[in-house]
Amino acid sequence: MAVLQLRLLIDVLCASALGFLLFTRVNEQRTLWLLRGYLFLVALAWFVKRFFNLPLTSTLVDALVLACSLSLAILWQGELRRLMELLGTGRLAVLLGNPQSKLRATASTVAQLTDAAGRLSKSRRGALIVVDLGSDLRPEDFLNPGVTVDAQLSSELVLNLFASDTPLHDGAVVLKGNRIVSAGAILPLSRQGISRYGTRHLAALGITERFDRCICVVVSEETGTLSLANQGKLERPITSSRLQDLLTELMAAPVSSTSAKTGSSRSVKNISQDSSL
Repeated sequence: MAVLQLRLLIDVLCASALGFLLFTRVNEQRTLWLLRGYLFLVALAWFVKRFFNLPLTSTLVDALVLACSLSLAILWQGELRRLMELLGTGRLAVLLGNPQSKLRATASTVAQLTDAAGRLSKSRRGALIVVDLGSDLRPEDFLNPGVTVDAQLSSELVLNLFASDTPLHDGAVVLKGNRIVSAGAILPLSRQGISRYGTRHLAALGITERFDRCICVVVSEETGTLSLANQGKLERPITSSRLQDLLTELMAAPVSSTSAKTGSSRSVKNISQDSSL
């Protein structure tokens, strides 16, 4: 009897830990509601089987859980794919939500990135900059990982990498912390907004859909418009000051009171405008 009670306790603790992990990884309110309802049905099915002898009720609840599982597999196919990729590549720290302090940016990093994006925008030079905030991006996450750079971030180096006469300007620059990891990377494209966005914007949406701990700064080659992609959503057009506020908020960098404006408290949202690169 004691062994059975111990097994039951361990079972409940493991299930509770898994449920807590799922809840901490969900940010969107509607997704959280769906997860709560699904876990409630699973708990109800277990409770009916464990403590009551109700064959018909148990069968109905099991069928309902199965139907909900199939529905959620369709709704969350992107999230489930991301989960399988993290498990398959052994990135448990990312899955468990452990912050990587080495990827934390400083105020200088934000300033250099904002300055480079602003100057690229003024000269209408297309650019795509991926900032890894803890997704532990690896070469296999890109269609083409590009060329390894491993250099200190500076606005001048970013401008040189996106010069029109260089072979790397059509790809993306990947940043981790205050270092440029690679350049000329080819990103997976998103399937949303194909008719509205150009290739750079679709690439920014594609990588941020798959990895929720990276952001992308996009400069349109045609209009010089600045955009920021985060978690599969695109905010555009934005000014250099707005970009600095968003980067400061998302990269958790210390800033002075003059740059911590009220606009930085807004989350990145999707602004639909018909324009291409």
